[in-house]
Amino acid sequence: MEIRKVFARNLRHWRKARNLSQEELAYEAGIDRTYVSALERQIYSVSIDTLGKLAHVLKVEPSELLVQTRRS
Repeated sequence: MEIRKVFARNLRHWRKARNLSQEELAYEAGIDRTYVSALERQIYSVSIDTLGKLAHVLKVEPSELLVQTRRS
């Protein structure tokens, strides 16, 4: 599976698991809400720095956002 798709699914999964809206996640990570939406829709690829910010807010290791699981 394409890594961008894996990341998008994991990002959405962990965001929902933490009961965060796209807006709340974006605010806490210091990025724009439309960017979070675009990441979840696989429009953009995430940078390493942004991956780290998102993982921090979601309280997961960055690798958790990149690993293919059954939900991915």
